[in-house]
Amino acid sequence: MINLVVPDTEDGVEGPWVRAGRATADRAAPVAVLDAGSLAHNADQLVRRAGTKSIRVASKSVRSREVLSSVLALPGYAGVLAYTLAEAIWLVRTGVSTDVVVGYPSTDRAALSELATDPMLAEAITIMIDSPSQLDLVDAVTDNRNRELIKVCLELDCSLELGPVHLGAWRSAIRTPARARAAAAHLEARTGFRLAGVMGYEAQVAGVPNRGGGDPASTLRAVAVRGIQQLSVRDVAARRAAMVAAISEVTPLDFVNGGGTGSLETTAAEASVTEVAAGSGLFGPHLFDGYLAFTPRPAAGFALDVVRRPARGMVTVAGGGWIASGVPGRDRLPRPVWPEGLTLVGTEMAGEVQTPLRGRVADALAPGDRVWFRHSKAGELSEHVNEFMIIEGDAVVQQVATYRGEGQAFL
Repeated sequence: MINLVVPDTEDGVEGPWVRAGRATADRAAPVAVLDAGSLAHNADQLVRRAGTKSIRVASKSVRSREVLSSVLALPGYAGVLAYTLAEAIWLVRTGVSTDVVVGYPSTDRAALSELATDPMLAEAITIMIDSPSQLDLVDAVTDNRNRELIKVCLELDCSLELGPVHLGAWRSAIRTPARARAAAAHLEARTGFRLAGVMGYEAQVAGVPNRGGGDPASTLRAVAVRGIQQLSVRDVAARRAAMVAAISEVTPLDFVNGGGTGSLETTAAEASVTEVAAGSGLFGPHLFDGYLAFTPRPAAGFALDVVRRPARGMVTVAGGGWIASGVPGRDRLPRPVWPEGLTLVGTEMAGEVQTPLRGRVADALAPGDRVWFRHSKAGELSEHVNEFMIIEGDAVVQQVATYRGEGQAFL
């Protein structure tokens, strides 16, 4: 277990990077670190923001069993929101959690068959659907008269629609009380299933930065985003409550899940919501620097070695093309953070085998020196490394494997 104790003091402008550099000087690059103090601080802040609602940890934003187990041991955290059924089965079998909701529908026939024939798994895991027709595949794979009762979570659409404009993730077609009630009634009539809960993710609130960058254009955009988010918060609260009420007329629910790192306060304030989801805020990737209501400490980062000095004011590091998923743009690129003053070069950006960097500080760097980066998103960093070095003070106190390091690939 990682020793997650909130530190009494805050890092200076360099964050954990100077300490991480000293701690990992003898480790081969690329090297990824998790600062235990910053991770503990972020975990504590998420709980404070969630108020009285427990937090279900979104595993896609972590992708390390040891980190998941350590966070779940903290007060205020309960259960995992997994991203595949195979991952959920693995997390249950390895003792990480006995309460796992799969956040996305599964077509993994082998995993569905395993779930349906194992009492322990069926008790611990809830699968996700957004249409009753998705249950047909489960019935095709397993015998609904001779299997374990399968728990189901129904996903509600919590996007904002303004006329023809759709703001939010395309996840579910269930966005009205009538559709929600019909889906619940259909589920109740199906043999071999039990509707255990519902989930609604308001991506347009939780996943869109709303802090301006200081220039007029980004300030204007941030004002517009905040206005849309305020409108969306009111819309989601009313529709989610109405849909939950309609479903509850058909069957009682074990849980109602909502939100994400960016919307914990507003989602937790809804009376119909019983728990919230979060994960990215634990690591504090740089995409979350753009939120007005909170600022996580950068807990996760990675370092690459300088290998070239091709020109005055420039260095080149080995590798670096660890670009985040989503709409392509500069905000998806890894960000050099230490030494301060380095920027990516527009003609190459973050490259597969080399990444040139420009800045006056480059002239003070030599081959073998380290440059520290922050990833744009949280869990995707785990897909590039086999382990994290856990930093306390100026020392590496332990190494923890990522899913990749344990030979597990779930997407």
